[in-house]
Amino acid sequence: MSQADVLKRAFVDLPDRQVHLRQGGEGAPLVMLHASPGASAQLAPLARQLAKGRRVIAPDTPGHGDSPALSVAQPEIADYARGLIELLDAMGLDKVDLYGSHTGAAIAAETALLAPERVRKVVLDGFGLFSPQERDEYLANYTPSLKPDLSGAYLQTAFMFLRDQLVYWPWYGRSAAHLHGGTLPPPAVLHSWLVEVLKAAETYHLAYGAAFRYPGAERLPKISHPVLALARPNDPLLPHTRAAAELLPNVTYAALASDGGDPWGADPATVIEAFLSAD
Repeated sequence: MSQADVLKRAFVDLPDRQVHLRQGGEGAPLVMLHASPGASAQLAPLARQLAKGRRVIAPDTPGHGDSPALSVAQPEIADYARGLIELLDAMGLDKVDLYGSHTGAAIAAETALLAPERVRKVVLDGFGLFSPQERDEYLANYTPSLKPDLSGAYLQTAFMFLRDQLVYWPWYGRSAAHLHGGTLPPPAVLHSWLVEVLKAAETYHLAYGAAFRYPGAERLPKISHPVLALARPNDPLLPHTRAAAELLPNVTYAALASDGGDPWGADPATVIEAFLSAD
C-alpha cells in the first residue's frame, strides 16, 4: 500500500472546539467537504484517489462524525464557511482548492465568497438550488429525529432514512414517482455510513437546514474562481447542478457516465484531477 492510499486521522484544536479530519498525500492542498448526513469517512474512496497527486484534507464538518457542532443555535452556511476558514488558519493553509458534495458544495461556494484570496479552484459535486416551496417542504420533513430512546426505535429510523435516500428523492416519498435511479450499496458501506451519522444523531440536522436555506441562486453568480460543476447520473441534485452551472461565470460542467448506480462507485477522480491540474 502506497503512502497515498493511507488517510491518517487527526484532530485540530481551534479556540472553542476541535475538528476531526482525514488527510493524506503531498503537494498542493485540496480540502474536501462531505455531504449531509455523514462524515469525511464517506469521502475516503475519492480522497484516496485524489491524494495520489496532491495533499487531501477531509474534515468532519461541525456537528458531524467526530467534530462537535458549532455554538450557533441555528447555523447558516456562512457559519460553516467561517468555521472552515478557522480550520485553514489553524493548519497554516494560506490557499487551497475546495471540493464539496451537496451540503459541502454550499460550504465550499460560500467559503470562496467570504475568503476569495484563500481559494484557488472550486469543485461542486451536486449542488442544491431549492425553490421556496422545496425549501419549506424539506425543512419540515427531511430530517427525522434521531434522538436516542429506550426502545431503540431511533436506530431503525436512522437506518431507513439512509437506505431510502439512496433510492428515493425525497427519501420519504417511498413511491415509484420518487425513484431517482440509485441502487443500494453493499451492506458494509451502509453500516459505515450509519455509524458516522449516529455519532452526531442530535446535531446532523443543523447543516441540512442551513443547506436548504442557502440562497445559492444569489450567491453563485458572485464567484469568480474557476469552478467545476458535476453530478453523478443518479444524483437527485443533477438537475439542480445543471442549473447552478448556468449561474457561475467561470464554470466547467462535467456530465459523468453511469456506473450502475453505486452512490460512491461513480468515481469522478479523473475529471476532478484534470480540472485542478489545468493552468
